[in-house]
Amino acid sequence: MGKIFCLMGKSAVGKDTLFKLLQRDFPQIKTVVMYTTRPIRENEKNGREYFFVDREERQRLEEEGKVIECRTYQTTAGPWDYFTVDDGQIDLANYDYLMHATLESYEKMREYFGEEALCPLYIELEDGLRLERAIRREKEQLHPNYREICRRYLADDADFSEENLRRLNIRRRYINEDLESCLKELERDMRETDPVLSP
Repeated sequence: MGKIFCLMGKSAVGKDTLFKLLQRDFPQIKTVVMYTTRPIRENEKNGREYFFVDREERQRLEEEGKVIECRTYQTTAGPWDYFTVDDGQIDLANYDYLMHATLESYEKMREYFGEEALCPLYIELEDGLRLERAIRREKEQLHPNYREICRRYLADDADFSEENLRRLNIRRRYINEDLESCLKELERDMRETDPVLSP
């Protein structure tokens, strides 16, 4: 049976960079494109980072029983939904998967697929460095939204509280102060979890 490796962490801890490097180093792992109702950003492509849909489409998929998990964030630009759809992308009988996740989505995916199928990869970074990275990234946007950075920064403290981490039995932390070291730790543990990934 395949594994779903769930890459998680607060905003601006380097999840996107690590995700791309893990894809490069484990080309046999498949990814799952999630859905969102938020606006597409500069340099994003529909169907690559996310499937960008409107709220009516999300409602239709939910009514069809295809939404595995869904989170709604009340942002400064209005409500944004992020959700995973049972649309045929996941085949655990034959493949391993790498996914972005929050604690909430990890919990619901675990309920849907079973605890043995899920492997949490929780990334951490000191809060000051994390905020610096978030501001630097936002400056690159055509229309920077610093209020949204502040909202997400505060929301992360509640979403990724120590209480929530303990409740979901997430003990292992990967500190991303040095990208290469963090990547090596992730890859070592992924190979131990699923020997199919060993070279």
